[in-house]
Amino acid sequence: MDMETGLERKFCRAGETLSRGEGAVIAGYASLFGAGDTGGDVVAEGAFAASLARLAAGGGRVRMLWQHDPREPIGVWDEVREDKKGLRVRGRLLEAVARGREAAALLAAGAIEGLSIGYRVKRAHRDAAGRRVLEEIELWEVSLVTFPMLPSARVAAKEDAGAVALREMAQVFETARRSLAGD
Repeated sequence: MDMETGLERKFCRAGETLSRGEGAVIAGYASLFGAGDTGGDVVAEGAFAASLARLAAGGGRVRMLWQHDPREPIGVWDEVREDKKGLRVRGRLLEAVARGREAAALLAAGAIEGLSIGYRVKRAHRDAAGRRVLEEIELWEVSLVTFPMLPSARVAAKEDAGAVALREMAQVFETARRSLAGD
């Protein structure tokens, strides 16, 4: 816990980097429901729902930081949502930012792949095994990190922005082809 801000952090392995161009597009799980981390915490399904709803209603965003440093934003999360598995994120590393370029290079080389959440606990309880079960979390940021506390939360996709555009164009052409063929 950061004694100055009161924020806690939970680390996961990052996952995938999807693309490069305007910035490296990355996606993965920043948190997984029901998975115990090395600190003995477990995030319950739905723990982020209220926080994400408050952010959306207020026009706020979850920040993308480098190693939880609020002085080092490195990109933007274009999508932060819960699914049945956990907290899924998708965003862009901004290569116009020096640390964003460095992060993209480190991800591409496999030197880092961790994701970690910065949050405040709103509601939690202890389970029979003594683990803290986080029922409601106020999410502040998702960082790229070197050492995740939750090894399975990681960047899962990396891809070049040009490749993304080509794939989307191919999907448009395939849809048009099927339409013309009567499929």
